[in-house]
Amino acid sequence: MKEEYREENTTSSRIEGRHSVLEALRAGSLIERLFVQKGCQDGPVLTILREAKKADVMVDFVPKERLDFMSETKNHQGVVAVLSAFAYSTIDDMFALAEKKGETPFFFILDGIEDPHNLGAIIRTANLAGAHGVILPKRRAAGLTATVVKASAGAIHYTPVAKVTNIVSTIEQLKEKGMWFVCADMDGELMYRQNLTGPIGLVIGNEGKGVSRLVKE
Repeated sequence: MKEEYREENTTSSRIEGRHSVLEALRAGSLIERLFVQKGCQDGPVLTILREAKKADVMVDFVPKERLDFMSETKNHQGVVAVLSAFAYSTIDDMFALAEKKGETPFFFILDGIEDPHNLGAIIRTANLAGAHGVILPKRRAAGLTATVVKASAGAIHYTPVAKVTNIVSTIEQLKEKGMWFVCADMDGELMYRQNLTGPIGLVIGNEGKGVSRLVKE
């Protein structure tokens, strides 16, 4: 059975071809994700992979058919890079925003939100709820693509979004800064009965699996 691919419509934020992708990496372009054809291990591709590692860019090795589907030029040469549609902030930026407003820090921590429309909606909700930022994991999660920016309905311009390597270690580091954490969970207690004052991080899990076991622990 032929595998079907469904990509969000962000072709304008893609770079195709080995030379173009390599130069984008060397120029420090905000690359969200790099897709490389499975089995490609020649010199130019290995150079691209080394540059991607230096830039801490997530790499997906995919079948040629997926790259063909993604490609606008139909000359991807086994490499397609998706650019971030918006610049990421840092967690320090979020603390600075809270301090500027004279408020205790309030962050959303997203544990594997995959749908870009959902991510955009959550960023919008975080802004309306007065959150000082949204934290995403680098892997197995949606990033700041054009669809996310559009779905946020402008909230992305007022709500810092940071990307971290590990959600668990980030939570531990934020605990050391005095933050407490609550987790949105179907088996939890009614939120209106909780004391949610003070510096709080709200953890929201994946659309299907919910919050991962390690994060809950």
